[in-house]
Amino acid sequence: MAYDDLRSFLQTLDSEGQLVHIADEVMPEPDVAAAANAAPRLGDNAPALYFDNVKGFTRARIAMNVHGSWANHALALGLPKETGVKAQVDEFIRRWDQFPVKPELRADPPWAQNTQIGDDVNIFEVLPLIRLNDGDGGFYIDKAAVISKDPEDPEDSGKQNVGIYRIEVKGHRKLALQPVPMHDIAQHLRKAEEAGEDLPIAITLGNDPVISIVASTPMEYDQNEYELAGALRGAPAPISMSPLYGLPVPWGSEVVIEGVIEGRKREIEGPFGEFTGHYSGGRNMTVIRIDRISYRDDPIFEHLYLGMPWTEIDYLMAANTCVPLYKQLKRDFPEVRAVNATYTHGLVVIVSTKIRYGGFAKSVGLRVLTTPHGLGYAATVIVVDEDVDPFNLPQVMWALSTKMNPSGDLVQIPNLPVLELAPQASPAGIVDKLIIDATTPVAPDRRGNYGNQVRDLPEMNEWLVKLTQLTANNR
Repeated sequence: MAYDDLRSFLQTLDSEGQLVHIADEVMPEPDVAAAANAAPRLGDNAPALYFDNVKGFTRARIAMNVHGSWANHALALGLPKETGVKAQVDEFIRRWDQFPVKPELRADPPWAQNTQIGDDVNIFEVLPLIRLNDGDGGFYIDKAAVISKDPEDPEDSGKQNVGIYRIEVKGHRKLALQPVPMHDIAQHLRKAEEAGEDLPIAITLGNDPVISIVASTPMEYDQNEYELAGALRGAPAPISMSPLYGLPVPWGSEVVIEGVIEGRKREIEGPFGEFTGHYSGGRNMTVIRIDRISYRDDPIFEHLYLGMPWTEIDYLMAANTCVPLYKQLKRDFPEVRAVNATYTHGLVVIVSTKIRYGGFAKSVGLRVLTTPHGLGYAATVIVVDEDVDPFNLPQVMWALSTKMNPSGDLVQIPNLPVLELAPQASPAGIVDKLIIDATTPVAPDRRGNYGNQVRDLPEMNEWLVKLTQLTANNR
C-alpha cells in the first residue's frame, strides 16, 4: 500500500495495533520525549505514539516513534508487520532494482490550507516545540525533509537533494542547520556561497513514511530521492511545487517551511543529543531565514527522539543504509552476499562475501571505506565468509572468535574522514579506520589450521520450517 501522507499511515498503524493514543494530559517536557525514549524498549513490535493533550499547548498534535520498530518499518513499506529485518532488507534491494520511478506532480496540496509570510512568520504558533534531551541547547526539528537544488545545475532533478538534518529553532523566523560536509546539501551550499548567493531551501514536516526513509538514505549525488520513493512505494511519489521558491516538495506534508540558508553567515548552534548516543557541543552553524510557512489545519508535528540505541532513528536509518552500500559493493565485487550497516548509521559495517583469493576480504573492506557513505561514516568494517549471515550476531561473533588472527587480519588506516559528530574522532572529523578480516584464509594465504568446517545438515531447513509451524500451533 502506498501512503500519500502521514495521516493515512497513522490510520494503518492504528488498525494494526501499532499506534498508542496517549489521552491523558502530559507535560511537554519531559513526558513526550521520555515516552518516545521508552517505546523502542518494547522490542521489534513497539508502537508509534500520538499525543493530543499536551499541557500548555492548544490543539497540539505530536506523533513520535512512527518508524520506531521493525513492525512499523515493515508497514511503511507495505509489508506484513511480522516481516523480519533481513527480509525487509532483501525486499528493499528488490524494489531498488525498479529505481528510478518518476514522481507525479499534483495540484492542491493539503499543506496549502494556511500561510504565514515574511514578518508575520512565527514558527512557535505553528509547531508545539519541545526539547528532546535535558542537555539540548534549544528546540530542535529533527525529522523534516530538507529540499535543495544544485545552484550550478538547478534543472537537473538528479542533483536535487531531499535529506534529513538536525535543525535548531533560533527565533520566530530563524533556524540553524548542520550541513555535514559529506552530505549533498553541503555541496549545494558551498556552490551558492562561492557565487555569493543564499541557498533557497524547503523544510517539510509530517511526511508520508517513505519520504522519511528515502530522505535518510545515503544515495549518490546524482540520484533523486523522489524516484527512489516511487520504487519503494510501487507507485510514483506525489509532489507539488513550493509557492515561494518553486522547489519540489512532498504533496502530503503537514508543514512546508520555505527560506534561505544565508550565505557566509554562521552562529553558535547546539549542543544536541545525537544519533551517536552522545551530545555534540556548540559550534558555528548555518543560519536559515524563514520567508514563508504553509501548513494544514491542525498540523501533526512528527518528532524523532534520539539517544542511546536503539531509538527510532536506528530503525529509520537501518535498512536504507545497508542497501546502497550493498548495491555499490556488488557493482565492483559480485561475490558480495549481504551488507549489515544497521548500527549507528553504518559507523560499523559487516559484509559477507565469497572469497576469490587470499587478501580479497581486505580489498572489499577498503572499498567500503571509499563509498559515498563509507567516506563519512564507516569507522570499522568486519568482513565475514559467504556462509556467515551478517545480520546474525552470534554467527558474526563466531567468525571473529575463530577466523580472525590479530596478526595480519587487522588493517588500521590512519587519519581518514568521518563526520564530526563521531565521538571517537580526534580531532573532530578525523579518525583511524579499521578493517577486520574474519574470513577463512584461502590460497595463497595459508595461515591457520581450519581443516573441514562443520556445515548445517542437509535436512536442517526442512526441520526449521516444521518446528516453526509446530511452535506456532502450540501458542
